[in-house]
Amino acid sequence: MEKTLKIINQMRRKKVIADYAIGGAVATIFYVEPILTYDLDIFIFLPQSPTGLITLSPIYEFAKSRGYQTSHEHIIIEGVPVQFIPAYNPLVEEAITESKEIKYKKIKTKVLKMEHLLAIMLQTDRPKDRARITQLMDETKINMKNFLTILKRHNLMNKWHEFQRRFYDK
Repeated sequence: MEKTLKIINQMRRKKVIADYAIGGAVATIFYVEPILTYDLDIFIFLPQSPTGLITLSPIYEFAKSRGYQTSHEHIIIEGVPVQFIPAYNPLVEEAITESKEIKYKKIKTKVLKMEHLLAIMLQTDRPKDRARITQLMDETKINMKNFLTILKRHNLMNKWHEFQRRFYDK
């Protein structure tokens, strides 16, 4: 993954992407015990296009020019399937903006903060997200004040209360 992150940082330096943060299962690994995952989710801001349309073409062109192959929605970068996910709502935009810089081995990278990661999982609400929320809540220290503030700001308090009823009030 170190080589993959080098390439993603290179994409940012060359303005193929404006900014990014690691999300999904790989982001979870920075906070709890490793879990099985297939790919690396990279939430991104794209540079403004002259037309205002969102296009991933520059990312695919960059990858192709360096010999990287695609597989469905993934670009295989240094052996790692990477899914580039443009910021699709205000929560994800905020999560990228407020992500934290870390070092993975010798590479500087950015990862979503725990509280944003949880909020995105809650919003997405897939079975694997619900399982990861439970794992994160059980195994890590969450800044609950910050988490609840994020949930309120993005109208997710009802979802949070429902999640708590389903998984913790048994």
